[in-house]
Amino acid sequence: MTTFCLAPAQMVLLLIKHVDEVQFLYETSTSETLDETIPVVTAIFNGRLKVQRLCAELAELREHGIALPPEMVGLTPDQVEELKLMDAQADVCVPSGGYEPCADPIGRRNGRAPKENMREVLRKTMAEAEAIVSKSQAKAGVCLTERMVGEALSLLKGAVMIVYPMGLPPYDPVRMELENREDLSGTQASQQVMDPVLAQLWFSGKEMLRGKKLSDYVGKNEKTKLVVKIQKKGQGAPGREPLMTEEEQKRLMAAEYRRQEEIKRLERDMDDTHLNSPWADSGALKRSFHGLNNVSWNPH
Repeated sequence: MTTFCLAPAQMVLLLIKHVDEVQFLYETSTSETLDETIPVVTAIFNGRLKVQRLCAELAELREHGIALPPEMVGLTPDQVEELKLMDAQADVCVPSGGYEPCADPIGRRNGRAPKENMREVLRKTMAEAEAIVSKSQAKAGVCLTERMVGEALSLLKGAVMIVYPMGLPPYDPVRMELENREDLSGTQASQQVMDPVLAQLWFSGKEMLRGKKLSDYVGKNEKTKLVVKIQKKGQGAPGREPLMTEEEQKRLMAAEYRRQEEIKRLERDMDDTHLNSPWADSGALKRSFHGLNNVSWNPH
């Protein structure tokens, strides 16, 4: 069972963001050096990405079975037959309880999907692992640790072993991720991963330099919460945080709308056109006594 550690009151909290998106909440101390903080924050950042990549590949594994050998990827059945290629792992890496045919429309996997009960094992485990590293954890005040990321990866590895007790082919992206042999070259994912040596942390428009302590930037108040941005070296200073959050902007706009509506209502209430009405004529009673009402001055 996975346990979460809510942030204690006496620790510094770093709300880690990348570009403008919240990633996770990290717990530290003002006495910790940036040489200690940056590698850990980077490892958690990269670990979250690995969990996300694994879950994406597991979704394909769940629906279409194991990966085809690299030389067969993208080929039609006729082309495979013509080239006399064979998937030697198809009858070895069989899902527990057998499989159901479900062709992969992009031709990456062999179309032998696990049966429903095994697919459910993968689905539930993926949901649990994704929840552990979810961005919503930061909103809930849950600090993410390397250990928690490791637990998420262990859950996924365990589910794969249950569904595929004979293992996966060595070239399957799921196995490669689990064994840290993933090849991300030429992919968008490779642009997201941070090199621990080149990663930088920025706070309030200033780079937090290695060799310094956190206290050099925020003092020694251990009840501080900071918004810190992580990015690669050479990208320059990240954009500053907006003066108001999106929620605060929405509340301000709603309050301004209500104010404008109230002004319109007051303007309507101050309208004096009613003064032309007969009931508002202060001389009507006097003219009535003198018989001057309904007098026509038009000549006959």
